[in-house]
Amino acid sequence: MIARKKVWPRTIGDLLSMIFVLVVVPLMYWFGLWIILPALYENKNLAYTFHFILGSFILLNIVGNFTYTVLCDTSIGGRIVPMSTAKIADGWRLCATCECMSPPRSWHCNTCDICILKRDHHCVFTGCCVGYYNHRYFIMFLWYLFLGATYAFYYGSLFIWSRMPFEFPMSVIKMVFPVAIFFFGFDSSMDQFYLLLYVVSAVGTLYTGVLCIYHFNLILRGVVGNESNKKDFTYDVGWKDNIREVFGERWYLAWLLFYVESKLPHDGVSWHHLCSKKD
Repeated sequence: MIARKKVWPRTIGDLLSMIFVLVVVPLMYWFGLWIILPALYENKNLAYTFHFILGSFILLNIVGNFTYTVLCDTSIGGRIVPMSTAKIADGWRLCATCECMSPPRSWHCNTCDICILKRDHHCVFTGCCVGYYNHRYFIMFLWYLFLGATYAFYYGSLFIWSRMPFEFPMSVIKMVFPVAIFFFGFDSSMDQFYLLLYVVSAVGTLYTGVLCIYHFNLILRGVVGNESNKKDFTYDVGWKDNIREVFGERWYLAWLLFYVESKLPHDGVSWHHLCSKKD
Protein backbone atom coordinates (compact mmCIF):
# COMPACT_ATOMS: atom_id res chain seq x y z
CA MET A 1 0.00 0.00 0.00
CA ILE A 2 1.28 3.44 -0.98
CA ALA A 3 0.55 5.94 1.80
CA ARG A 4 -0.96 9.37 1.14
CA LYS A 5 1.40 12.26 1.80
CA LYS A 6 -1.35 14.67 2.85
CA VAL A 7 -3.91 13.02 5.09
CA TRP A 8 -5.41 16.06 6.77
CA PRO A 9 -8.89 17.14 5.59
CA ARG A 10 -8.78 19.94 3.05
CA THR A 11 -12.17 21.51 3.79
CA ILE A 12 -14.04 22.56 6.92
CA GLY A 13 -16.84 20.15 6.06
CA ASP A 14 -14.42 17.22 5.83
CA LEU A 15 -12.74 18.23 9.09
CA LEU A 16 -16.00 18.51 11.04
CA SER A 17 -17.29 15.22 9.61
CA MET A 18 -14.08 13.41 10.57
CA ILE A 19 -14.18 14.87 14.07
CA PHE A 20 -17.78 13.71 14.39
CA VAL A 21 -16.80 10.13 13.52
CA LEU A 22 -13.73 10.18 15.77
CA VAL A 23 -15.82 11.40 18.71
CA VAL A 24 -19.02 9.40 18.23
CA VAL A 25 -17.42 5.98 17.59
CA PRO A 26 -15.49 5.86 20.93
CA LEU A 27 -18.54 7.25 22.75
CA MET A 28 -20.78 4.51 21.34
CA TYR A 29 -18.17 1.89 22.28
CA TRP A 30 -18.06 3.24 25.83
CA PHE A 31 -21.86 3.43 26.02
CA GLY A 32 -22.38 -0.09 24.72
CA LEU A 33 -19.64 -2.02 26.52
CA TRP A 34 -19.11 -0.05 29.70
CA ILE A 35 -22.65 1.16 30.46
CA ILE A 36 -25.20 -1.09 28.75
CA LEU A 37 -23.50 -4.49 29.09
CA PRO A 38 -22.82 -4.27 32.86
CA ALA A 39 -26.44 -3.18 33.35
CA LEU A 40 -27.87 -6.06 31.31
CA TYR A 41 -25.40 -8.72 32.51
CA GLU A 42 -24.70 -7.87 36.13
CA ASN A 43 -23.06 -11.24 36.84
CA LYS A 44 -20.59 -10.81 33.96
CA ASN A 45 -21.26 -14.32 32.71
CA LEU A 46 -20.37 -15.99 29.41
CA ALA A 47 -22.88 -13.87 27.49
CA TYR A 48 -21.24 -10.71 28.86
CA THR A 49 -17.81 -11.93 27.74
CA PHE A 50 -19.10 -12.85 24.29
CA HIS A 51 -20.71 -9.45 23.71
CA PHE A 52 -17.66 -7.61 25.06
CA ILE A 53 -15.35 -9.46 22.65
CA LEU A 54 -17.76 -9.01 19.73
CA GLY A 55 -18.15 -5.29 20.43
CA SER A 56 -14.37 -4.87 20.63
CA PHE A 57 -13.96 -6.79 17.36
CA ILE A 58 -16.42 -4.44 15.64
CA LEU A 59 -14.59 -1.38 17.00
CA LEU A 60 -11.24 -2.78 15.86
CA ASN A 61 -12.55 -3.13 12.30
CA ILE A 62 -14.15 0.32 12.31
CA VAL A 63 -10.92 1.99 13.41
CA GLY A 64 -8.68 -0.19 11.24
CA ASN A 65 -10.67 0.19 8.03
CA PHE A 66 -11.10 3.93 8.66
CA THR A 67 -7.33 4.29 9.08
CA TYR A 68 -6.53 2.30 5.94
CA THR A 69 -9.10 4.26 3.93
CA VAL A 70 -7.54 7.55 4.99
CA LEU A 71 -3.90 6.51 4.61
CA CYS A 72 -4.15 4.58 1.32
CA ASP A 73 -3.14 6.59 -1.75
CA THR A 74 -5.46 5.64 -4.58
CA SER A 75 -4.57 8.58 -6.85
CA ILE A 76 -2.65 8.58 -10.12
CA GLY A 77 0.29 10.30 -8.44
CA GLY A 78 3.51 8.33 -8.91
CA ARG A 79 1.75 5.60 -10.88
CA ILE A 80 0.82 6.93 -14.30
CA VAL A 81 3.19 7.68 -17.14
CA PRO A 82 1.68 10.37 -19.44
CA MET A 83 0.22 8.66 -22.49
CA SER A 84 -0.15 9.82 -26.06
CA THR A 85 -3.42 11.38 -27.21
CA ALA A 86 -4.03 8.25 -29.28
CA LYS A 87 -5.16 6.56 -26.11
CA ILE A 88 -8.17 8.86 -25.76
CA ALA A 89 -10.22 6.47 -27.89
CA ASP A 90 -9.61 3.73 -25.31
CA GLY A 91 -11.05 5.77 -22.46
CA TRP A 92 -8.00 7.83 -21.57
CA ARG A 93 -8.66 11.53 -21.02
CA LEU A 94 -6.45 14.57 -20.75
CA CYS A 95 -6.70 16.15 -17.31
CA ALA A 96 -5.77 19.80 -17.67
CA THR A 97 -5.36 20.23 -13.90
CA CYS A 98 -3.02 17.27 -13.38
CA GLU A 99 -1.42 17.90 -16.81
CA CYS A 100 -1.36 14.23 -17.72
CA MET A 101 -3.49 11.54 -19.28
CA SER A 102 -6.04 10.12 -16.89
CA PRO A 103 -6.83 6.39 -17.37
CA PRO A 104 -10.29 4.89 -17.84
CA ARG A 105 -12.59 4.98 -14.80
CA SER A 106 -10.52 7.77 -13.25
CA TRP A 107 -11.90 11.21 -12.45
CA HIS A 108 -10.40 14.36 -11.06
CA CYS A 109 -11.39 15.38 -7.52
CA ASN A 110 -11.42 19.12 -6.96
CA THR A 111 -11.12 18.64 -3.19
CA CYS A 112 -8.18 16.22 -3.29
CA ASP A 113 -6.82 18.14 -6.30
CA ILE A 114 -5.74 15.04 -8.21
CA CYS A 115 -7.18 12.30 -10.42
CA ILE A 116 -8.34 9.20 -8.54
CA LEU A 117 -8.08 5.67 -9.93
CA LYS A 118 -11.55 4.17 -10.36
CA ARG A 119 -12.99 7.06 -8.36
CA ASP A 120 -16.27 6.26 -6.66
CA HIS A 121 -16.81 9.43 -4.61
CA HIS A 122 -15.24 11.83 -2.16
CA CYS A 123 -16.13 10.80 1.39
CA VAL A 124 -16.45 13.69 3.85
CA PHE A 125 -16.24 11.35 6.85
CA THR A 126 -12.76 10.15 5.87
CA GLY A 127 -11.69 13.40 4.20
CA CYS A 128 -10.48 11.61 1.08
CA CYS A 129 -11.64 9.99 -2.14
CA VAL A 130 -12.70 6.37 -2.38
CA GLY A 131 -10.97 4.75 -5.33
CA TYR A 132 -9.45 1.53 -6.56
CA TYR A 133 -6.96 0.86 -3.77
CA ASN A 134 -9.04 1.89 -0.73
CA HIS A 135 -12.51 0.84 -1.94
CA ARG A 136 -12.37 -2.38 0.07
CA TYR A 137 -11.47 -0.56 3.28
CA PHE A 138 -14.17 2.05 2.86
CA ILE A 139 -16.87 -0.58 2.27
CA MET A 140 -15.75 -2.54 5.33
CA PHE A 141 -15.59 0.65 7.40
CA LEU A 142 -19.17 1.36 6.37
CA TRP A 143 -20.28 -2.24 6.99
CA TYR A 144 -18.83 -2.40 10.50
CA LEU A 145 -20.26 1.02 11.29
CA PHE A 146 -23.65 -0.40 10.39
CA LEU A 147 -23.10 -3.49 12.54
CA GLY A 148 -21.91 -1.37 15.46
CA ALA A 149 -24.80 1.08 15.20
CA THR A 150 -27.36 -1.73 14.91
CA TYR A 151 -25.77 -3.54 17.85
CA ALA A 152 -25.85 -0.37 19.97
CA PHE A 153 -29.42 0.42 18.94
CA TYR A 154 -30.78 -3.03 19.80
CA TYR A 155 -29.17 -3.31 23.23
CA GLY A 156 -29.68 0.41 23.81
CA SER A 157 -33.41 -0.16 23.41
CA LEU A 158 -33.35 -2.79 26.15
CA PHE A 159 -31.31 -0.51 28.39
CA ILE A 160 -33.07 2.83 27.81
CA TRP A 161 -36.66 1.66 28.10
CA SER A 162 -35.98 -0.41 31.20
CA ARG A 163 -34.36 2.63 32.81
CA MET A 164 -36.55 5.48 31.55
CA PRO A 165 -40.36 5.12 31.56
CA PHE A 166 -42.06 6.44 28.43
CA GLU A 167 -44.08 9.58 29.22
CA PHE A 168 -45.97 11.30 26.44
CA PRO A 169 -45.24 13.93 25.18
CA MET A 170 -42.02 14.63 27.13
CA SER A 171 -40.28 11.42 26.06
CA VAL A 172 -41.05 12.20 22.41
CA ILE A 173 -39.64 15.73 22.77
CA LYS A 174 -36.48 14.39 24.41
CA MET A 175 -35.97 11.95 21.54
CA VAL A 176 -36.68 14.44 18.75
CA PHE A 177 -34.46 17.16 20.24
CA PRO A 178 -31.91 15.22 22.34
CA VAL A 179 -28.97 17.57 21.66
CA ALA A 180 -30.89 20.75 22.51
CA ILE A 181 -32.47 19.21 25.62
CA PHE A 182 -29.07 18.10 26.95
CA PHE A 183 -26.71 20.93 25.98
CA PHE A 184 -29.09 23.82 26.73
CA GLY A 185 -29.66 22.56 30.23
CA PHE A 186 -33.31 21.51 30.02
CA ASP A 187 -32.21 18.06 31.17
CA SER A 188 -28.49 17.58 31.77
CA SER A 189 -28.83 14.25 33.54
CA MET A 190 -26.88 11.16 32.54
CA ASP A 191 -30.13 9.53 31.49
CA GLN A 192 -30.65 12.26 28.91
CA PHE A 193 -27.07 11.82 27.71
CA TYR A 194 -27.68 8.09 27.35
CA LEU A 195 -30.87 8.88 25.42
CA LEU A 196 -28.83 11.17 23.15
CA LEU A 197 -26.41 8.34 22.36
CA TYR A 198 -29.34 5.99 21.82
CA VAL A 199 -30.87 8.37 19.25
CA VAL A 200 -27.47 8.66 17.55
CA SER A 201 -27.33 4.86 17.26
CA ALA A 202 -30.84 4.79 15.76
CA VAL A 203 -30.01 7.45 13.17
CA GLY A 204 -26.65 5.78 12.50
CA THR A 205 -28.30 2.42 11.88
CA LEU A 206 -30.70 3.90 9.34
CA TYR A 207 -28.08 6.07 7.61
CA THR A 208 -25.33 3.46 7.33
CA GLY A 209 -27.88 0.81 6.38
CA VAL A 210 -29.03 2.84 3.38
CA LEU A 211 -25.40 3.51 2.38
CA CYS A 212 -24.54 -0.19 2.65
CA ILE A 213 -27.41 -1.14 0.36
CA TYR A 214 -26.40 1.53 -2.15
CA HIS A 215 -22.67 0.72 -2.24
CA PHE A 216 -23.01 -3.06 -2.18
CA ASN A 217 -25.45 -2.74 -5.08
CA LEU A 218 -22.82 -0.75 -7.02
CA ILE A 219 -20.20 -3.42 -6.34
CA LEU A 220 -22.42 -6.29 -7.45
CA ARG A 221 -23.23 -4.43 -10.69
CA GLY A 222 -19.55 -3.67 -11.34
CA VAL A 223 -19.88 0.13 -11.39
CA VAL A 224 -18.83 3.18 -9.40
CA GLY A 225 -21.03 6.18 -8.66
CA ASN A 226 -20.29 8.11 -11.86
CA GLU A 227 -20.82 5.06 -14.07
CA SER A 228 -24.08 4.21 -12.31
CA ASN A 229 -25.42 7.71 -12.95
CA LYS A 230 -24.55 7.35 -16.64
CA LYS A 231 -25.86 3.74 -16.74
CA ASP A 232 -22.49 2.63 -18.05
CA PHE A 233 -22.07 -1.10 -17.35
CA THR A 234 -19.04 -1.61 -19.59
CA TYR A 235 -17.01 -3.19 -16.79
CA ASP A 236 -19.68 -5.45 -15.33
CA VAL A 237 -18.34 -9.03 -15.60
CA GLY A 238 -20.69 -10.81 -13.22
CA TRP A 239 -21.15 -10.40 -9.49
CA LYS A 240 -18.40 -12.83 -8.45
CA ASP A 241 -15.68 -11.12 -10.47
CA ASN A 242 -17.08 -7.73 -9.56
CA ILE A 243 -16.55 -8.60 -5.90
CA ARG A 244 -12.96 -9.67 -6.60
CA GLU A 245 -12.31 -6.31 -8.28
CA VAL A 246 -13.01 -4.61 -4.94
CA PHE A 247 -12.01 -7.14 -2.28
CA GLY A 248 -9.23 -8.95 -4.11
CA GLU A 249 -8.39 -12.59 -4.68
CA ARG A 250 -8.97 -13.49 -1.03
CA TRP A 251 -12.32 -11.73 -0.91
CA TYR A 252 -13.76 -14.43 1.35
CA LEU A 253 -11.27 -13.41 4.10
CA ALA A 254 -10.93 -9.69 3.39
CA TRP A 255 -14.08 -8.84 5.34
CA LEU A 256 -12.79 -10.37 8.56
CA LEU A 257 -9.94 -7.98 9.35
CA PHE A 258 -8.52 -4.93 7.62
CA TYR A 259 -4.93 -6.22 7.59
CA VAL A 260 -5.75 -9.51 5.84
CA GLU A 261 -3.79 -9.33 2.58
CA SER A 262 -5.97 -9.72 -0.51
CA LYS A 263 -4.23 -8.77 -3.74
CA LEU A 264 -6.32 -6.86 -6.24
CA PRO A 265 -6.56 -8.30 -9.79
CA HIS A 266 -4.53 -5.54 -11.47
CA ASP A 267 -3.18 -1.99 -11.19
CA GLY A 268 -6.38 0.02 -11.61
CA VAL A 269 -5.09 1.60 -14.82
CA SER A 270 -5.74 -0.82 -17.69
CA TRP A 271 -9.23 -2.28 -17.88
CA HIS A 272 -8.91 -4.19 -21.16
CA HIS A 273 -8.95 -7.53 -19.34
CA LEU A 274 -12.46 -6.84 -18.06
CA CYS A 275 -13.74 -5.88 -21.48
CA SER A 276 -12.22 -9.00 -23.05
CA LYS A 277 -13.54 -11.20 -20.25
CA LYS A 278 -17.03 -9.83 -20.79
CA ASP A 279 -16.82 -10.43 -24.54
